[in-house]
Amino acid sequence: MPIQLDPQQIGAVSSLEFLAKQAVEGFITGLHKSPFHGFSVEFAEHRLYNPGESTRHVDWKLYARTDRLYTKRYEEETNLRCQLVIDVSRSMYHPFKAHQKGEMTKLRFAAEAGATLIELFKRQRDAVGLSMFDSELHTHIKARSTSAHHHMLYAELERRLAADPEESGTSACQAIHTIAEATPRRSLVVIMSDLLDESGDIEAMSAALQHLRHVGHEVVVFHILDEATEARLDYDDRPTTFVDLESGEKVRANPVELRDMYISRMANLRHDLAVQCGAAGIDWVEVDIAKGLVPVLTAYMLRRQKLH
Repeated sequence: MPIQLDPQQIGAVSSLEFLAKQAVEGFITGLHKSPFHGFSVEFAEHRLYNPGESTRHVDWKLYARTDRLYTKRYEEETNLRCQLVIDVSRSMYHPFKAHQKGEMTKLRFAAEAGATLIELFKRQRDAVGLSMFDSELHTHIKARSTSAHHHMLYAELERRLAADPEESGTSACQAIHTIAEATPRRSLVVIMSDLLDESGDIEAMSAALQHLRHVGHEVVVFHILDEATEARLDYDDRPTTFVDLESGEKVRANPVELRDMYISRMANLRHDLAVQCGAAGIDWVEVDIAKGLVPVLTAYMLRRQKLH
């Protein structure tokens, strides 16, 4: 099933502004603080000239050929650069039966949230890019603000949702380090992942996230889980076979016998990650896919605006 975005839901989210908390490299037009002024020399696209605006950036050569007025847009005309980072590892296909039916999974939530943010950034005239990883960084499309670029990002998300999970684990730490080095300008980096890294090393995960902060990026982490099954182990009281989506390993057990220990360990994991992120100045957002896309994004953005 392709990405389904309800226009009314998009409207509910896009009525809020996704403001940058720190200075970002872009042309200041009122939404975001910027350390620079003026236009970059990097041409982005043409747009029709609007009567009454300055003729400074009219492309007169194009006018001579077409007899129509167009102005040039430049990459630095954007307010903000955002890099969306989406975990596409096999664990993100949970619940797998929902994936087979085209219903809500962690990956679908991340993809639809990403598509919603792309639409929002487009309306704000912000540049947005897309990175996707599992055991390695497969996709890294740098932030731009053209219409053709937005369509390409939507197509990438659609393609990923239509694909079956690849035989690989998760190396979020390595991917995040690579993204930190491959995103040279100060940007807003939004990570959507369950952060179930195969190393299981919280310190390594914290170091990777802090790498993004060290090079000047603002970072938001949406920690995506299916709360019922992954945080509370809410399964029937009967012997159940659990299958690791990434390794294929199977464990047969009665959930009731494991529930208390499992809930405690998962809560400790999330608490430790949240504390590490807070100490590094990283926004930590706990996501339950059962709550729905719009309530989660709206609650976060309202909270963000109050703190801005």
